[in-house]
Amino acid sequence: MSGRDRLLALVVVVCWGLNFPAIHLSLEQFPPFFLVALRFGLLAVPTLLFVPRPQVPVRWLLGYGIGFGVLQFAFLYLAMDSGMPTGLASLVLQSSAPFTVLIAAIWLRERVTGRQALGIGLAVAGLAGIAVVRASGGAQAGVLPVLLTLCGGLGWAVGNVCSRQARPAQPLRFMLWMSVVPPLPMFALAWLVDGPDAIGRSLTTLGTPTAAWALAGLAFTVLIATVVGSGIWTALLARHPSHLVAPFSLLVPVVGFAASWLAFGERPVPVELALGVVIIAGVLVASAPRRRPAPVLV
Repeated sequence: MSGRDRLLALVVVVCWGLNFPAIHLSLEQFPPFFLVALRFGLLAVPTLLFVPRPQVPVRWLLGYGIGFGVLQFAFLYLAMDSGMPTGLASLVLQSSAPFTVLIAAIWLRERVTGRQALGIGLAVAGLAGIAVVRASGGAQAGVLPVLLTLCGGLGWAVGNVCSRQARPAQPLRFMLWMSVVPPLPMFALAWLVDGPDAIGRSLTTLGTPTAAWALAGLAFTVLIATVVGSGIWTALLARHPSHLVAPFSLLVPVVGFAASWLAFGERPVPVELALGVVIIAGVLVASAPRRRPAPVLV
């Protein structure tokens, strides 16, 4: 990857890291599945009206929308609504990176070099270490929320691979049209699971201070995390193999923990910060460009 594309990947990291506190604020007002439906519905309507459909196979567009849009966020929002701490959610969701590499290796036969495997191994070890530290310190979220977040990471990985296969010529247009897929199934799921009463309360109490913060969080999620962050991410996946792009998502917990610390007082311990350095090192090793053999002078 070029230096420019690495910088773009870091922009995505910041957008997605700050997205977790924004989701937390929105869940204070809206039930989880209805919030997912709102998130993508606000994008789907202008997309259908003003954005031409990208010239990609429909199966990859649907796969991206179901994996990245429906599965990832349905599981993530449900986990956070069930008690998953904001910083820990940003950590566990990054299981998408090894999931992506594994799916791409099995399904697409993408070759993973020894150095890339080492880098991903380092990053995963850092993630596991932080999870162990939080669990031993009594900050564990419980088994169910963690499992739900892991399912969200798997959904993200499926979306990554479908996006890679689509290779859209207009990545932003492709990302926007992905938002057309989640609203209908998520509105149906919200009606069945969240219930019409919870949905109605969230809409009839929009004049409260909690609602104001929730709407600000929703705006950040839609405009910054989805349009800017996901748009750049889709462009990177269109230009590079999955195993070069996916490891950058392992940096998101660093931003997520810092933002959660500042916003909600979720203070990481020094050991967690040290393990965050291990994560960064793993990403750098996994994404380093391959060395070209030196030319032979004759």
